[in-house]
Amino acid sequence: MWTVSIPIVLSLSMLLTGSINELSNAPSKGRPYYEKRGEIVWEVPTEEKIIALTFDDGPDPEDTPQILDLLKQYGAKATFFVIGEKAERYQDLIKREVAEGHELANHTYTHMYFTRGVKESNMRDQLMKAEKAIFRVSGQKPHLFRPPGGYYNDPLIQIAKQEGYTVVMWSWHINTMDWNTPGVSHITNKVLNNSRNGDIVLFHDYVEGKTQTIEALRRILPVLKSRGYRFVTISELLEYRKTSPVKGID
Repeated sequence: MWTVSIPIVLSLSMLLTGSINELSNAPSKGRPYYEKRGEIVWEVPTEEKIIALTFDDGPDPEDTPQILDLLKQYGAKATFFVIGEKAERYQDLIKREVAEGHELANHTYTHMYFTRGVKESNMRDQLMKAEKAIFRVSGQKPHLFRPPGGYYNDPLIQIAKQEGYTVVMWSWHINTMDWNTPGVSHITNKVLNNSRNGDIVLFHDYVEGKTQTIEALRRILPVLKSRGYRFVTISELLEYRKTSPVKGID
């Protein structure tokens, strides 16, 4: 428990850097512990000009097809963190993602936030129910998991590990906040001004209201490609972790 009040400016700063979970769940061991053990991944520093685009909360019948069209246009592979119940509703989109070489990952069955008070049985149920839904539709068993909102804690990490999952977050320095529709230019500039080799970029192929992500991608993809970046799935990115240890962690 916190024994002193937290300044509002700190809370906003944590939110904007993408580390919502640090205040909400306050895992006792912190990022370096999980990162070193390979239980949570935020990015994979490497000399290779590769970057991983990820999309949460889909599939969506309006936004996902347009994103897939753009990815295909630029020869980009991505990882889709899928909501289980949406996978069941929009099976053709899941099958298209697989057919076009993208990776499917687990994002719970109903987009449940694993904040304080959520039972471990509910965590496991959300994870496994989504896995079964994705497998029924695609024939593929996902092995990557991203908790909605970035909320994580020790029990969740252990459950994910027991079920054969690696937890994948995103690069905090490149957090687009596209779910909050901050403006096409904001999303575009956040990515283009901060991209580094081995980054994991968080986008959404579903947002409440009208998306700005698609227009931002129209600007981002050609520029990153012209800079020599290759767009890879998370699993492909993790292959570089074997020879590219995280810097600055003892």
